[in-house]
Amino acid sequence: MNIEQRSPRRGHVFVDESKRRDYLLVAAVVVPREIAAARQVVRGLMLPGQRGLHMVKESQSRQRKILSALEELDASITLYRAGQTYRTELERREVCLRRLVEDMKAGDHARLLLERDETLVRSDRKVIQHEHRRLGCTFRYDHDTAAQEPLLCIPDAVAWAFSRGGDFRRRAEQLTDEVVDL
Repeated sequence: MNIEQRSPRRGHVFVDESKRRDYLLVAAVVVPREIAAARQVVRGLMLPGQRGLHMVKESQSRQRKILSALEELDASITLYRAGQTYRTELERREVCLRRLVEDMKAGDHARLLLERDETLVRSDRKVIQHEHRRLGCTFRYDHDTAAQEPLLCIPDAVAWAFSRGGDFRRRAEQLTDEVVDL
């Protein structure tokens, strides 16, 4: 199921990236009635004193445990991949964001939340605002941290696992509904 097919449910879309190999932008759609339960699952994975989950900081056994827990969530995941045909990482991100906004419009989604990277907030806003106006979108969008929004760990985990390769990539592929090559 891809991002557009959830339109009757007006999901919230949580987004993170990986720059390890190809540029990956991962969007996880969670419908409003599932958000509280999904947050509870994610918070249950946190160790005492841990403010958020970030796969690169976890042990391999914890990484596997996190991926297993995410398999139980009702999230629809789309992976946008931009390769070397684009000169810079910023161009890759922009083309992925433009496609994401188109898919959000098609899916009539209510909210977009991107993992905060202060170096990208300004350019993200410019791209999203332009596409928002061009397409006549009505969804809200913002940037936040995984410490503030636990569900940002879903795209983080999938992006990390997909780019990691091997068994982790196979697990990410099982979680992913669609890969969009740009």
